[in-house]
Amino acid sequence: MIAARWIEHTLTPRFELGTSKGAIHARTVWYLIAWDTDRPQIRGIGEAALFPGHSREFPADVRTKLLELCANTTDWEQRLRTDLVAVPSVRFAVEQCLRDLAVSGTKELFPSPFTLGRQAIPINGLVWMGDKATMKQRIREQIEKGFTTVKMKIGAIGIDDELDLLRAVRQEFGPGDITLRVDANGAFGAREAMPVLERLAALQVHSIEQPVAPGLYEVMAELCERSPVPIALDEDLIGQNHADAKRDLLDNVRPRFIVIKPSLVGGWVATQEWIDLAKARNIGWWITSALESSIGLNAIAQWTATLDVDLAQGLGTGSVYGDNIPSPLLAERGELRYRPEVSWDLSRFGS
Repeated sequence: MIAARWIEHTLTPRFELGTSKGAIHARTVWYLIAWDTDRPQIRGIGEAALFPGHSREFPADVRTKLLELCANTTDWEQRLRTDLVAVPSVRFAVEQCLRDLAVSGTKELFPSPFTLGRQAIPINGLVWMGDKATMKQRIREQIEKGFTTVKMKIGAIGIDDELDLLRAVRQEFGPGDITLRVDANGAFGAREAMPVLERLAALQVHSIEQPVAPGLYEVMAELCERSPVPIALDEDLIGQNHADAKRDLLDNVRPRFIVIKPSLVGGWVATQEWIDLAKARNIGWWITSALESSIGLNAIAQWTATLDVDLAQGLGTGSVYGDNIPSPLLAERGELRYRPEVSWDLSRFGS
């Protein structure tokens, strides 16, 4: 018989995480923990990490579903295909929890050369918002750490200052040396977006994520058709939980790329559905984390490692927390690695 419980935990970033939608000072996540009553020492753990301001679900939704799941553990597999589809973060937590329990709680969810420490996943360095001087220093730090793809948040301190920062990189490093991505998080209005895109194109920016707010499908479709900089849909994917809706979005907007956050779209199965639909339409893609702790990041990274990716993925966020769960994951020199010789520290989950 399977028993389960859940806990809520708040993570604290090492520094203020600035975006165009405001600064992040703390991050609340939920853990679903399950065990076989005949072997209570072996536990599967999954993380639900909705993202306020992005997710369509709310903390109350997560708590309600976790209470239901812990009260009845007999129908989890069925619920992955029914009511949990509308609560993507919890759906992913259940996927993780069941998978981890199946591998005896080892956290080696998808054994591969990655989990053996033989291969790494290429990742981008991420430059969070701050004042201009702080962002300049952060860009320099990412390059010095060995990242050859650097993604910068834009849309908060003023586009002129943000372009100055990008221009400074381009004056020193060509596109063959440093790939520049930008993420607007929907910061620009319909009329101002195209002039911004044209200025970014002059700096040979690889792509821009979500230049206008999600839901402006006609505006985004026109931008995707006319933009000199490839556009990647990000927030527009959130809430599209059924195949027909996903197909309609991709067919009508026609982005060059999509950015998939498993925690926000519903886990591995939902992410694979997005990938399959994108491939069928010659749309590029990459996978990013959503500021999960090491539990969720590990689940995303190990699965991503099975996909034989070549583009840099957005999986380098684990180090932003000073109180993250110690794990074998390590981001360095533009790669995410798994160190099998390093043990997980799961003491916060109790015995």
